[in-house]
Amino acid sequence: MNAILIAPIVFPLILGLITLSLWQNRKMQELANTIGSFIYLVIGFLLMKSVLEEGILVTQAGNWAAPFGISIVADTFSAIMVMITSVMAFAIALYSISSMRRSNVICDMVNKREQFGYYPLLNMMYMGINGAFLTGDLFNMYVWFEVMLISSFILLSLDGSKLQLEGTFKYVTINLISSAFFLMGVGLLYGLTGTLNMADLAVKIHEVENQAMVTVVAMFFIICFGIKAAVFPLFFWLPSSYHTPPISIAAIFAGMLTKVGVYSLIRVFTLIFITDIGFTHTIILWISGFTMFVGVLGAASQYDMRRILSFHIISQIGYMILGLALYTPLAIAGAVFYIMHHIIVKANLFLVAGLVKRLGGSFDVRNVGGLVNSYPFLAVMFLVPALSLAGIPPLSGFWSKFFVVKAGLELQEYFIVFVALLVGLLTLYSMMKIWNEAFWKPDPGKCTSEKLIPGLFSKKNIFMSIPIILLAIITLTIGFYPEPFYQIADRAANELMNPSIYINKVLGGVQ
Repeated sequence: MNAILIAPIVFPLILGLITLSLWQNRKMQELANTIGSFIYLVIGFLLMKSVLEEGILVTQAGNWAAPFGISIVADTFSAIMVMITSVMAFAIALYSISSMRRSNVICDMVNKREQFGYYPLLNMMYMGINGAFLTGDLFNMYVWFEVMLISSFILLSLDGSKLQLEGTFKYVTINLISSAFFLMGVGLLYGLTGTLNMADLAVKIHEVENQAMVTVVAMFFIICFGIKAAVFPLFFWLPSSYHTPPISIAAIFAGMLTKVGVYSLIRVFTLIFITDIGFTHTIILWISGFTMFVGVLGAASQYDMRRILSFHIISQIGYMILGLALYTPLAIAGAVFYIMHHIIVKANLFLVAGLVKRLGGSFDVRNVGGLVNSYPFLAVMFLVPALSLAGIPPLSGFWSKFFVVKAGLELQEYFIVFVALLVGLLTLYSMMKIWNEAFWKPDPGKCTSEKLIPGLFSKKNIFMSIPIILLAIITLTIGFYPEPFYQIADRAANELMNPSIYINKVLGGVQ
């Protein structure tokens, strides 16, 4: 069994158990989680390096040959996702050292946050996320989804406040419906083909006589993965939930959880459900347009930073699935590039929002002001991901939008290109609204309590500032040196657009 291939699944489990054993020693929990997250980061990069050097990696659990056993597979796309997850885990580990500690909070109730199981649950969630990325079997993808979701359910309600419980109830309810559609789709697919190994499905799906039924099953997966990705019209749970938890949890949710849904959509609609592209991918095209537009309109109407950023998650998901809908090598490469960019940028914006709350006293930008004078470095750290999200050149968001838009122009899909460009302008508007309100305008003085946490790089804030700087550097690196990142995305797109590469590697020539 390939150790580096199973390490992203096994190591978070081990780290979760270690932090659980340190239940009553909070400082040791923090230390163990930080060191463990760095090791996890190294594992993510080693897996990426192995895939780039050796090609698709495959291991069969229990040495049962595919399709009879459980296949664990890392192609370029899944390796990218695991690597970015490890980057996010390390950033959140650092941020949590400051953000999850008890502290006096300006213009708010005394912080009564209890970290009951925070670190163990966080690592269990990473295990579920990586399992979903690396599994080669649809039923096991369902299992890993449930591992991820159970952890996220508890994390979302960690403080036990009324607002959190209300958001968690909506999140749990809609995700249980999604899981039901997923399980029904899996059952129907097994009934049609007799297999759930994704590589084997890719072969046998073409042999099904009733191809209309295959298209019906595809709709089940559009619904279940669409709910998890928060696409139109299935997104309503996200802005009702993601603004409620502690900011470190909101950041990892914003960065990773919806991307598991996007990953799954891209995986199954480039490998399995490609027998009726004219129908399925046209539906995805319309969904992407509405997702982009409705999401950005929601963001433009909000003043709470967390709500603005939550609606932008929805809007930006539209760009990712637009690449899938266009279904050309350039479009798929653009979608993969967009995912890499967006996870870093979106999580970083949530982390910045946490510092704005701590230093300015509120998430509502109308109650904050003058931060550009008080904390000019924080203002710069906000502008980097904010302008990148809007697609301002030469930041990473410009290149990700450029590749997707170029693919649309090549296919003469002018209307969807117009929508994508318009959404980019509206994204800039909502980002500048945050800038004008929270940073540029004078401090309205609505939060007048004595500031007990005065500095950006003070002892209590330094671990919140470091990950913001690190993620901003990654954003700038992708923007100013996009070629190596695009080459990796293009390699992932080549594998996705040529399913035979994946099939032959997993099945080992047995078809």
